[in-house]
Amino acid sequence: MNQELIRIVDNIARDKNIDRESIFNDLETAMVSAARKYFGKTEVDIQVHIDQTTGDIAAFKEGQPLDIKQLGRIPAQTAKQVMIQKIKSDERQSVYDEFIDRRGEIISGTVIRYEGGSAIVNLNNRTEAILPKSEQISGQSHHISERIRCMILDVRESASVVKIILSRTHPDFIRRLFELEVPEVGEEIIEIKALAREAGYRTKIAVLSSDNKVDAVGACVGVRGSRIKNIVDELGGEKIDIVRWNESSQELIANALMPAKCSQVALCFELGGATVVVSEDQLSLAIGKHGQNVRLAARLTDWDIDILTPEEYNQEVEKLTAGLTNIEGIDDTFIDKLIALGVISILDLAEIGTEPLIKEIGLNPELAKTVIATAEELAKKQTVKTGHTIAETLMGEAKQEDSQPPAEQ
Repeated sequence: MNQELIRIVDNIARDKNIDRESIFNDLETAMVSAARKYFGKTEVDIQVHIDQTTGDIAAFKEGQPLDIKQLGRIPAQTAKQVMIQKIKSDERQSVYDEFIDRRGEIISGTVIRYEGGSAIVNLNNRTEAILPKSEQISGQSHHISERIRCMILDVRESASVVKIILSRTHPDFIRRLFELEVPEVGEEIIEIKALAREAGYRTKIAVLSSDNKVDAVGACVGVRGSRIKNIVDELGGEKIDIVRWNESSQELIANALMPAKCSQVALCFELGGATVVVSEDQLSLAIGKHGQNVRLAARLTDWDIDILTPEEYNQEVEKLTAGLTNIEGIDDTFIDKLIALGVISILDLAEIGTEPLIKEIGLNPELAKTVIATAEELAKKQTVKTGHTIAETLMGEAKQEDSQPPAEQ
């Protein structure tokens, strides 16, 4: 009985998470290669069998018993090289099989070194993963030996290595953190319906509860903000806005723009755009620092959002009315119907084309063509003027930022 061989195989199987039977098969293959090397013939019939219970080795050449121990040093070296290659191959396959189905999961590891900006993370004392610089949260740095949590983004297999790519910037990283920190999310009582993120800065998340007794927003925030605080701390202070999901796009857009309060939301389904009216004192909140609030709200709701003050809204409607009232057959009722369609400005009208005017409002094709042609002419003039105004505004903002630091939202 060869107990030493059994012990070595069991240790390798345990340490490298390789199937025990695969190691015995590798040993048999290595011994066959060594014997063929010894006899100098690749086509010679060599058979090796290892008893996986006792460790006893039985070898045969052309059906005759063969003593493997008598082959010498060079065949033994060949067997060693083949064995190393086979075990490395089995180890790669074991790592790939273990992690390929865990993509999207959160995993903990220890930062052991940096390579060109990418952090190398030890996952389980035998497997290393890569956290690329592009997947690291801006503004956060991790020191050697630090314990961090990441999401398994991808697992790639190549000829010589298995690459496990980690991420802390992917939106699903936030989703998984909520599943861990908020039991109701993990139990699917609360569903994360939509999520928009600018990693390191701000995230908006829309949630819906399937249980009337469970407040979706309150459960995610936790008592005195305990649950959300754990997630924010994990993300290095990244702001997280939790809003209520609503099947009504108007309600959802209004919720997504919080903390700003919206006075009116008009939807234009033909353009996929929403015009939101907010009071002057809510304008900066609605837009957010560097446009971040409205940008995330647009991604969360999947609507292009245009923010206007009441004065700007009225000016657009007046321009629309003034530009069309000279057309024969057009009256105030038509303007009201346009506004009901979410068409607030001449630019919107020029973009939607004739079809909505014919199908939704009931204009005859000739009149619809006249209206759109007029809108296109007015839009050309307005675009030039508006472009000049926008340029001036941007220049003014740039000068203001040079003279004083931007206010934090």
